[in-house]
Amino acid sequence: MVLITVCMIGSTLRLQMPNNLLIWPNLQATELMVLLHERMGGTWQGDLSVRRPSKLYIPMFGPTCRVMLKFDGPKIVAIEPGEAFDTTQWEQISNEIENSVLRGPTRVGREYSFSSRRVTGSWRGRHSGVQILPPPSNAPHPTIQPADYPFILEFPLMNASIDHLTNHRRIRKHRDLTLLLNILLFGGAKLMGLRPPHVWVLDLDDLGRNSEWVPQGFRAPLGPAIIDSLSAPAADQLEEVAPEQYDEVVVSDELRVPSDLDESICLYEALLGVDREKFDRAAFWFSTSSRMWDISMSASFAALAFAIESMTTGSNVHEVQCHACGSPIESGPTKLFRNFLAAYVPGASLARDRNDMYSLRSDVVHGEQLVELDREIPIVGAWTPPGFKELEQYRAMWQLTRTALRNWLKNRHRYLQQAREVCAYFHWIKRDRPLWEADIDWAFAEQEFPA
Repeated sequence: MVLITVCMIGSTLRLQMPNNLLIWPNLQATELMVLLHERMGGTWQGDLSVRRPSKLYIPMFGPTCRVMLKFDGPKIVAIEPGEAFDTTQWEQISNEIENSVLRGPTRVGREYSFSSRRVTGSWRGRHSGVQILPPPSNAPHPTIQPADYPFILEFPLMNASIDHLTNHRRIRKHRDLTLLLNILLFGGAKLMGLRPPHVWVLDLDDLGRNSEWVPQGFRAPLGPAIIDSLSAPAADQLEEVAPEQYDEVVVSDELRVPSDLDESICLYEALLGVDREKFDRAAFWFSTSSRMWDISMSASFAALAFAIESMTTGSNVHEVQCHACGSPIESGPTKLFRNFLAAYVPGASLARDRNDMYSLRSDVVHGEQLVELDREIPIVGAWTPPGFKELEQYRAMWQLTRTALRNWLKNRHRYLQQAREVCAYFHWIKRDRPLWEADIDWAFAEQEFPA
């Protein structure tokens, strides 16, 4: 509901709208824009000034403008009335937001995702409401391995009063859950990008070995993209494996799922605010690393580092001082990177290895180095000792990143507490004090391992 102030000027009553009409803190910016486009139309006109928040005029700037959206970075921070503002129309839009956008019945969204393991059965999360289904028998199947095997992903979805908005939610949630499954499932998960490229393809059945320039894409029977309830499960169920045994090497190309998959999905859905934003960015970069591998191992390695750095944004990166002796303590992106891995993958890597990984990341990102597989034309893979070490660093970094993200999601408070306890006790070494005079420096531990 919009609050309108009534003021008296002379003998005339005049309605005064608030300067900022944005009163819904939980409203997604993209969902608001979809709604405004449906209800106000127009081509829209933007002021993309870099010296102040950007402005978007709907439907156009000037006397026809009904509302103006003000952006600070990617966020909408204000909605201001325009010259052609319609109070009645905005009241209707406000009621629609409160009754049909921020709330609504739950339905089920559906779309294809892909795994490097064949999906031969179904899995359903009792609490998350997420379901994995094998593709129908008449769907395309790869004949060459390794391959991206299709499967159908179903998930709860809040229905909106506008079909376009509901479908936008379906596409976004499908992307988010697929990126999450890419971290949680052995074999990963991926989706067709929103900007599919064109590629040259070779028809192996063509004896002339002719090539053809085609768009990348996948089309298979799916049925309705939005339904009222989950589809019936398949006759066979996917094998569930205890989490501590899930990553053990098994000679099988069939997808298995960890027995705590439903719990992990629920923990992800419960993330709010900054925590959700950080994890979504990390999941994006982790997925991007796999996509970049065929193009550049250097870029793929940097994407893994970006995934870790996404989880440390907003942490203390300026110089801090020891509470006991007042001496400066190193604090910056390098230390945050190392300490995040030390906290959430304890014992899995030595400090020296973490330093080497971040050093390679810095050389690549700052344009000082390309890894051997990008720089040279190798005879057989990584064919020199430095190149082999880079490949081993990449594999270790991939596993460390995946494990750290899973541990953060599933039990970040316990891992963080353990790391702080060790740091708080052993800080006596850095303060050059004998063990028998040591005390627990918890403030320092919180600086070393921020939340």
